[in-house]
Amino acid sequence: MTPLNLVAINFAWLPILPITIVAIAAMAVLLAGVRVDDEDSEGLGWLTLASLGVAFVFALALVGENGIAFAGAIAVDGFSAYFQLVILIAAAFVVLMSLDYLGENRLPGAEFYSLLLFATVGMMLMATAGDLIIIFLGLETMSIAVYVLVGLRRRDPRSNEAAMKYFLLGAFSTGFLLYGIALVYGATGTIKLAPIHAALASNMASNHLLMLGLAMLVIGFGFKVAAVPFHMWTPDVYEGAPTPITAFMAVGVKLAAFAGFVRVFLVNFGPVSPHWATALWVLAALTMTGGNLIAVVQTNIKRMLAYSAIAHAGYLLVGMTAAGPQAGSAVLYYLLAYAFTNLGAFAVVVALERRTSQSDEISDYRGLARRAPALAAAMTIFLLSLTGVPPLAGFMGKFYIFSAAISAGDVGLVIIAVLNSVLSAYYYLYVIVAMYMEEGGLEVARMTAKPALVAAIGLAAIATILVGAYPAPYINAAANAYQSALGAGMIRSAAVIP
Repeated sequence: MTPLNLVAINFAWLPILPITIVAIAAMAVLLAGVRVDDEDSEGLGWLTLASLGVAFVFALALVGENGIAFAGAIAVDGFSAYFQLVILIAAAFVVLMSLDYLGENRLPGAEFYSLLLFATVGMMLMATAGDLIIIFLGLETMSIAVYVLVGLRRRDPRSNEAAMKYFLLGAFSTGFLLYGIALVYGATGTIKLAPIHAALASNMASNHLLMLGLAMLVIGFGFKVAAVPFHMWTPDVYEGAPTPITAFMAVGVKLAAFAGFVRVFLVNFGPVSPHWATALWVLAALTMTGGNLIAVVQTNIKRMLAYSAIAHAGYLLVGMTAAGPQAGSAVLYYLLAYAFTNLGAFAVVVALERRTSQSDEISDYRGLARRAPALAAAMTIFLLSLTGVPPLAGFMGKFYIFSAAISAGDVGLVIIAVLNSVLSAYYYLYVIVAMYMEEGGLEVARMTAKPALVAAIGLAAIATILVGAYPAPYINAAANAYQSALGAGMIRSAAVIP
């Protein structure tokens, strides 16, 4: 028998092995689900979870690698590894929330888990993109899968309406992003991010084609991160989608969008930051203020969390406005803290929906502390973290973001952000008051019967406390990831990783 010549095999695909594993898993889950009834799809969920775990291990193996692959289309660095790991964790949490949810709501498990994995592929592509076209392909792969997931309740008018709104507005915003890519290509002669950075370092500040392209890109990314005034889709889509998918959009989509946003603007468009920082300053102020003001009057918990997500996009834009290494690492840390906090909050919402799908009103949470004290305590942790109460993760995230902005001289924007944080305390504390000081509300299904959801809530609560109380390793990981993107991966010539 002729021995296998490993040297002759092209291993160029190794840098995208975690993405490849998730893509293969998506197809495998879809095929395996052909003969599985919707009520018996829990096994597909565990298969999905195992696949995400395998991809996580291979993504972890890429930590410390620096270079490019596929002629610069893929960036292999700490930045891409950081976001891939967090995105995989977020997807795993959503699977844990969904194991019981799908059967109880009679949703098709094969389609759900397969589309979830395909959306994860798109998110990971955005995190590893080395050129603007890969960012666009990742965005579209993610978006198309999420459009379908939002409308998975085919007989629910709210779900159908949400999917249609998200699809139409998403397609419209994608046009801005693609037009911006075309204009940047016209101005610089390349779609590769590293050569674009080199071109911008020369005297291109007066190039009107480039400035118009930057404006189009800001609009495209602004829609995906739900920045005001591009936020109009968010509350209706969050309310109409199945709650695990709402969690996936609130965390996964935002992680991927900010991965691309940071990679393009902070890392590679830094030389022309004076031309886009002012626009982001205005967007940050509008997004924080608009999100918090409208959240105050909400009576639906999912709509309230939707406007909360808008406000937190504003806080992240504060960090991007600062446009420096300290700001970049602060944004990455904030995204990690935000991910665990919001995943936990939506997991609690799922827990109250286990008996009825109409338990989205804040009034349903009245007296929850007496009926399910552990559930109320976990929700309190998540809401206090979103408020920014120490020593939770949300407080440390805001601390690092505001410190970076002050160091960059954006004192006025920080004042607006602090005032908005105080305003947000009203609607977060309102839910806590309802849980502990009011009577009524819904009965909660027995949590011990379904351990996956309990695990999701418990792990999210532990992570929210740990990331805030002991932030050093996480802020260091964020700083190393951002510095990696600034260094060997993107702005100097790097050897192609085989």
